[in-house]
Amino acid sequence: MRGPDLRRPFLRLSLLRTALCLGLLAVAARAAHLSLIDERGWKHAIDQIESVIELLPARGDIVDRRGQQLAVTVMAPSVVAEPRTVSDRDATAAALAEALGVDPARVAARLSQTRRFSYVARWVTQEQADRIRALKLPGIGITEEPRRVYPFAELASQIVGFSNIDGEGVRGIEEQEDAVLRGEARKVPVERDGRQRLLLSETVDPYATVGGSVTLTLDAAFQADAETALDEAMATTGSASGLVLSLDPRTGEVFSLAERPAFDPNRFREASYKETRSRALLDAYEPGSTFKIFLMAAALEAGAVAPGDRFDCERGKFWVPGKLIRDSHPYGVLDLHHVLWKSSNIGVTKIAYKLGPDTHYRMLDALGFGRPTGSGFPQESSGLLRDWKRWRRVDRANIAFGQGVNVTALQLAAATAAIANGGIWVQPHFVLGRRAPGGELAPAAPPVTRVAMRPETAALVLSMMEGVTGPEGTGKRAALAGIRVAGKTGTAQKLDPRTGTYSDKKYLAWFVGAAPVEDPRLVMVVMLDEPKGIAHTGGAVAAPVFAKAASAQLARLGITGATPPLAPPVQAVQAKPAPAAAAGDGASAIAAADAAQPLERFGDSVLVPDFTHRTIDEVRRETIGILDVVVSGEGRAVAQEPPPGTIVNGRGRPVLVRFERGPGEG
Repeated sequence: MRGPDLRRPFLRLSLLRTALCLGLLAVAARAAHLSLIDERGWKHAIDQIESVIELLPARGDIVDRRGQQLAVTVMAPSVVAEPRTVSDRDATAAALAEALGVDPARVAARLSQTRRFSYVARWVTQEQADRIRALKLPGIGITEEPRRVYPFAELASQIVGFSNIDGEGVRGIEEQEDAVLRGEARKVPVERDGRQRLLLSETVDPYATVGGSVTLTLDAAFQADAETALDEAMATTGSASGLVLSLDPRTGEVFSLAERPAFDPNRFREASYKETRSRALLDAYEPGSTFKIFLMAAALEAGAVAPGDRFDCERGKFWVPGKLIRDSHPYGVLDLHHVLWKSSNIGVTKIAYKLGPDTHYRMLDALGFGRPTGSGFPQESSGLLRDWKRWRRVDRANIAFGQGVNVTALQLAAATAAIANGGIWVQPHFVLGRRAPGGELAPAAPPVTRVAMRPETAALVLSMMEGVTGPEGTGKRAALAGIRVAGKTGTAQKLDPRTGTYSDKKYLAWFVGAAPVEDPRLVMVVMLDEPKGIAHTGGAVAAPVFAKAASAQLARLGITGATPPLAPPVQAVQAKPAPAAAAGDGASAIAAADAAQPLERFGDSVLVPDFTHRTIDEVRRETIGILDVVVSGEGRAVAQEPPPGTIVNGRGRPVLVRFERGPGEG
């Protein structure tokens, strides 16, 4: 019997094998084409497992002249998402909201975005980040990104400024030096596992593209002294605002600029943008009688008056076209010195009329009024000084005693510094140097200088200003024991914008001063805005602030006058016993016991003690002459830097102590 014909099945099988091979070859060819020739397929495959996100760069540090960090960058966890890979948005939003303690609707809105990458929450706590990692949510990840931190909170906040959440400097030095401080954005690869959970690379150095650092002329210790003095004055006088500005008249370096109200740059979003400005540089005020010293300088420089000239100040009243000029008392006849010492409006008006407006204007222009100082500070005000050709006779009188002209505190300080510096005006500035990443500190460009008056004129005006702080002057409360002080008081009536007239209830109290007279090392401007009560003059409320702040800062410069020496000639100092603690007050009892212990010293080095729970007076008593302590806040000590147990080189490194009031302490 003949077997079945298998040729046809074999033919069909061969055709099927051939078709299958051709199909596989076509798929392989297409895969090769997509991988090697057409990159779209390859990119699509890669996109399914990995992508790249761009993170903000780390900003460089801002430090004071001794290296204390005023602004630093730390790494903080943030929650990120790829919305298109989130499988169940509602469930994911609910889980994230519970972990973060926020409204689920806000999280859902973030996850509903069409963008490839989105922040869900910025700068979360480490505990929140750990909870979210444990959830293992598809499309959700945790990344470390830079966050700006200001260790001293309100200290010098208006000058240091702040950067926003996107790492851009928007106020103060942060804005002025943004190009130096800002680093380069970094791209971080992100992979996804089989469940679409984000896996961020941990091998990227977050500081690899950090920005440069900036060293300021500010001194944190000087700043703390100024802020302490200002805070006490604000509490005593009930002023609406105030400032204390000090600088070196020889170099123009600003040592301190305390301003109140202040704000915490760590919480900048809680303050309005207007509240974060520096009033000393962006706001211009009428300077009141402080302006009389510049009229004196102009008149003496031009030879319009001589030291022996006398002026009849009549009975305290003097008519000029359009205004009745008054003095606080009927002084009668005054010589040039007493015109300044008594701050006679009538006397300076008569001097202004002898001088002439063009010559007066040229001196004010040479001293920097009517234009920004050139400090580089963002939006610095130019003040207001009209051209002398527009001065009426009454304007000449008003400008002589500081009305009808507006100045910034920095302009006023720089002009006063020119008198203290032998007639040479030096551009004030805040930046001492800049350091590129990994580089050396490069000093800032030398400040602009110009001759404003002859040295003889400056010396004569300075000697006249010394009499202002003497027994016959209006600024006697600014006098310092053993240190010669030159100064000038000012009390400016504020203009009422509703009526267009000067208020008889609201004032600006000023004091400008320089010390020591024989070799000025410090110029300081004090201003209190709207002090309450009968005592509202510059001599009554601003001069004492100068005395307190200037004495502390001069002591740091080694100028102590008749005050006790800072460093006692002993190796260990037994502090005075702290006051006995009240019964049941455990914290006070610990502080009292600790305060009675002498500081441990090792040659020139000192072991930093634990200041926790101690008062400001207790800390100062224990450390006087041994450690350079910078105080911030009020109440009892809650934090310090460096920490207890650190060995420091005596007064070579400041110890920063922060105080806070406890419940019921006001």
